Amino acid sequence: MENPTIIAQSPGRINIIGEHTDYNEGFVLPAAIDKTTVVQLKKNGHADTCTFVANNVNQRFKFNLSSFERLESGWQNYVMGVVSELQKLGARFTGFDCEFEGNVPIGSGMSSSASLECSLAYGLNELFELGFHKWQLIKACQMAEHHFAGIKCGIMDQFASVMGAKNQVMLLDCRSLDFEYFSLDLGDYQLLLLNTNVSHALADSEYNNRRSECGKGISILQKVYPKVQSLRDATEEMLNSCSAEIPEVIFRRCRHVISENNRVLAATNALKAKDFNKLGELIYQSHHSLQYDYEVSCKELDYLVELSKSKDYILGSRMMGGGFGGCTINVIKKKQVDTFINEASKSYKDKFGIDLSPYSVDIEDGAKLVD
Repeated sequence: MENPTIIAQSPGRINIIGEHTDYNEGFVLPAAIDKTTVVQLKKNGHADTCTFVANNVNQRFKFNLSSFERLESGWQNYVMGVVSELQKLGARFTGFDCEFEGNVPIGSGMSSSASLECSLAYGLNELFELGFHKWQLIKACQMAEHHFAGIKCGIMDQFASVMGAKNQVMLLDCRSLDFEYFSLDLGDYQLLLLNTNVSHALADSEYNNRRSECGKGISILQKVYPKVQSLRDATEEMLNSCSAEIPEVIFRRCRHVISENNRVLAATNALKAKDFNKLGELIYQSHHSLQYDYEVSCKELDYLVELSKSKDYILGSRMMGGGFGGCTINVIKKKQVDTFINEASKSYKDKFGIDLSPYSVDIEDGAKLVD
């Protein structure tokens, strides 16, 4: 009998608000989207040889289950990382073949990497009947990024990719891992993503730098407030009281995280109350903080956010994701979407000589098997 093929998919994600808070044990407000990575898996009869085919880029990769190590860079690190972390949890694999492709735009801030990791982990869990529950898969995929991709990410991307639910946004407490689903109903408005189609080389190194800078801030705060274990525990009053001891750059990094956590909770209340004007204000405040305090924006993102401010039919806009490129997320009146896309595309092309890529996204379920 021929080996059965398992097909699994896992989506990318948006994050309405709550950027760079997840690795500081804070709050985030993500949702899974209708852009996915699909993997096809089957056992190949070999004891320990695995073959991967990345159809989007027409690349093949082979490695041995008993001896493999991370490469300098590339998608190969994400798949090897997932296999490695599942092995640490006790998974026993034999050789398998995997083909995958996806439509999550790479470098967009929609987390194509988590989409790949989670679809693979979900599929392997089924193919080899490993019996891991979803939280084990989520954490394994997060650690794959830490140990193989070299990015000390928080847990939001993998959480959203696995736990997403159709038409639902999720408030996640990244410390306790408690979460709450609630309906994403924006009335006459919708979400629009504008991809800058730039990805500045700083992104990965600066991401890890920001994490280190937050750690330095915590160390200083702890001298006065011993109960502060992460920036989640700190208030703006605490931070201000220590301002003389905290270097100015570190102070601004901490101020972003503390204020962003407050904005996530306020935005959740605004969404539930259908106060879309308040939601938009908070989203603009988030971008300002990411631009000036956390310094992870770039001129292309800032340009699009500024352009949105002149439109009374846009309530809020900000950069989304790790930064230094990728998308802005905009809360825009449904009837004005095409008008704004046309104007923004022309203006952006005139300014930077780059084509803009607009995406209207639907909120969909997380990881699942495909018939």
